[in-house]
Amino acid sequence: MHTIGLDIGGTKIAAGLVTEGGRVVRTVRRETPANDVTAIEDAAADAVAELVAEHDVEAVGVAAAGFVGVDRSTIVFAPNLAWRDEPMGRDLEARTGLPVVVENDANAAAWGEFRHGAGRDIEDMVLVTVGTGLGGGVVTDGRLLRGHAGFAAELGHVRVVPDGHRCGCGNRGCWEQYASGRALVREARELASTDSPMAARLLELADGKPERIEGPHVTQAAEEGDPAAIELLADLGRWLGEGLASIVAVLDPAVIVVGGGVSAAGDLLLQPTRAAFRRQLTARGYRPEPRIVPALLGNDAGVIGAADLARLR
Repeated sequence: MHTIGLDIGGTKIAAGLVTEGGRVVRTVRRETPANDVTAIEDAAADAVAELVAEHDVEAVGVAAAGFVGVDRSTIVFAPNLAWRDEPMGRDLEARTGLPVVVENDANAAAWGEFRHGAGRDIEDMVLVTVGTGLGGGVVTDGRLLRGHAGFAAELGHVRVVPDGHRCGCGNRGCWEQYASGRALVREARELASTDSPMAARLLELADGKPERIEGPHVTQAAEEGDPAAIELLADLGRWLGEGLASIVAVLDPAVIVVGGGVSAAGDLLLQPTRAAFRRQLTARGYRPEPRIVPALLGNDAGVIGAADLARLR
């Protein structure tokens, strides 16, 4: 029997019907406003209803961009959405008539990569998702690390710059303010706003307006060989690699999997990440060095992981 995975972000819901082997056999999408909790639940329930109408489904897993409690039902807090002590699991069970498991979106993606992606055949891995923000998920000894309150592995909110850029979580200087798509766009727009000739290609892709520059513009320009775009991705990679070295000092994984939308830049991001990581790795030269590899499941990781966690509830 199938399970459904819902990956709920700030602007859209991706829903997938997933087999026991981790194959997504059908997907649907819904738009959803970040600041309307009821609209999010309406859209999620509607997506489930569309999939259930065509297939037998045993449970639903939700990958949510927020802090999920140990009950695996309540979204306690979300830095970039309106969820505050929101009983998402209970509400969706009432709406759908199916068992619902809620998990942090990066945790769900980590579980998906561990079970069916780049982390197969190992027991200890870390996933970082470099998207709009910076998410994290940790599997240790074959188990998803959740912690005492269920909030473990919020890697993007490790503070790396005291009194640095303000973060959506309320603090300043969080890692995701320097190693994320948001950071990449901020730096690209700042460069373009100086009228520097270095930003000519970025401006061309954004119709001459710095405020229209987005992450895919930077990646496209870098793939074309644009020096400024290559440097912007290298700067992001340095922040990412140095932070990963600190994470490895604590967790000692065998593999670090890098996913999220910005990871589409491939080696333009991963090569500077690996170089910075090796420079900062504790006991370098005397320890097994974790591999840094791209995620394999792409945008389906959260859907697949959430569906698998629902199956294993």
